[in-house]
Amino acid sequence: MRADSASGYFETALPRILAHRGLAMGAPENTLLAFLHALSNGATHLETDLHATLDGVAVLSHDPDLSRLVGRDLRIDQLTYTELKRIDIGEGQNVVSLREALDAFPEASFNLDVKAGAAVLPTAQAVLAAQAAGRVLIASFSEERRQETVSLVPGVATSASAGMLLKAIPAARSGLTGMVRRILSGVDAVQVPERTRGIRIVTPRFIRTMHDAGLEVHVWTVNDSPAMHRLLDLGVDGIVTDRCDLAAVVLEERRARL
Repeated sequence: MRADSASGYFETALPRILAHRGLAMGAPENTLLAFLHALSNGATHLETDLHATLDGVAVLSHDPDLSRLVGRDLRIDQLTYTELKRIDIGEGQNVVSLREALDAFPEASFNLDVKAGAAVLPTAQAVLAAQAAGRVLIASFSEERRQETVSLVPGVATSASAGMLLKAIPAARSGLTGMVRRILSGVDAVQVPERTRGIRIVTPRFIRTMHDAGLEVHVWTVNDSPAMHRLLDLGVDGIVTDRCDLAAVVLEERRARL
């Protein structure tokens, strides 16, 4: 972890269980109910995504619209937060603001994926207003969005963008720790799939090099127990999963062996 990073996000014992959009069993994804289910079933961190409403409120949603959730072609950036809150997305839940989620779970750590440029400023404002910088990690596929958000929240933890990873992965696979450290300067973690396009990313050398460079390795999205065991055997620091309940059982099984 870099020296200037807020440390609260990393205070839980390893390995970390990052609940991908909460635990969407009997609850719509990215809702307060999904997060409650996740925290009640072994999650150490809540992973979620951010878009912005027409009136500039950062809200939790993976998609820019509600078509997948409610079957209606409604764009989040074309609705005010008040209008959005009126829409039931199932189980009595609605799309919630980041500030509402941070306040609802004041002890929880959040992994925040900033999905749109319009969400950068509202995300930073919500984190600062909730005094939550110490329990948040900022992520984004876009390096520009990542940098802009991080610059507005001093000391916040952050993970590598897609552009950084494209440069760092070949170096890590070759064991070039110094090059990895330079490429990923300013970030605390890498969050990667185990494989992409048929190429294995997460290997013992990749993990070892990232650790030597001072970075955690979180792997997404892992939903079956054998894969979780395999990755934990390799030494990954975190599992991003839709099934935090299964991950919690895996950790219990592993601790019982000690």
